[in-house]
Amino acid sequence: QVQLVESGGGLVQAGDSLRLSCAASGRTFRSYAMGWFRQAPGKEREFVGGITWSGVSTAYADSVKGRCTISRDNAKATVYLQLNSLKPEDTAVYYCAAGPFGSTDGGKYAYWGQGTQVTVSS
Repeated sequence: QVQLVESGGGLVQAGDSLRLSCAASGRTFRSYAMGWFRQAPGKEREFVGGITWSGVSTAYADSVKGRCTISRDNAKATVYLQLNSLKPEDTAVYYCAAGPFGSTDGGKYAYWGQGTQVTVSS
């Protein structure tokens, strides 16, 4: 069992940067690849990116590639999402999830956090 809690969201301006954190509990956290998803109002949930259990490999959606960095610190049981050059279209609830590396299918992820709201003003 893995419990996930996101934090770091808020109201920011276009062009700003933001780092989201996902704190995990549960002894098996280190064995899971992790993903970040987001869901904007009226839109489907979207894969943002993922990271392997070791942190060696990452994958990103085209919509954030070049602006996004995902990292993890297994000693702190935390995964991070750094998003730069924020745009109004980045406004969404951001979720972290534990599941297969790089999968864009949220249904394949076993554990989810409650989400953190990111709002980007123009």
